[in-house]
Amino acid sequence: MRHLDPNLPDSTCPCDSQQSYASCCQPYHQGLAAPYPLALMRSRYSAFALGLADYLLLSWHPSTRPESLELEADVQWQGLEIHGHGVLQQRGWVEFSAHFAQQGQAGCLREKSQFRKQAGRWYYHSGLIRSQ
Repeated sequence: MRHLDPNLPDSTCPCDSQQSYASCCQPYHQGLAAPYPLALMRSRYSAFALGLADYLLLSWHPSTRPESLELEADVQWQGLEIHGHGVLQQRGWVEFSAHFAQQGQAGCLREKSQFRKQAGRWYYHSGLIRSQ
């Protein structure tokens, strides 16, 4: 996990937006609805990096949400690359690569995530893992 003091307004956001955490993902972590899928996906990446399992569950579409989520404590999220994103009415997608280290080994997760809008809020619905 990244070491970030979320109380410091100038801490750089883990999602690699080059903005401060306070002006980027923190408002979503505190309950503000993400305005589009890319913002939600970035906030979910930051939540993984910061160990915010409750937020991850809340931002998961009810039809696909697991009952619980345990984050692996030894995973260090190290960077996010956005490859593409789009929205069509109540559905959206984001393709990204999330770089991490676990037990001294570098790794990368490339996924095309699907999002759904319900009752005015975007939710993560599902994802398709892509090969590198």
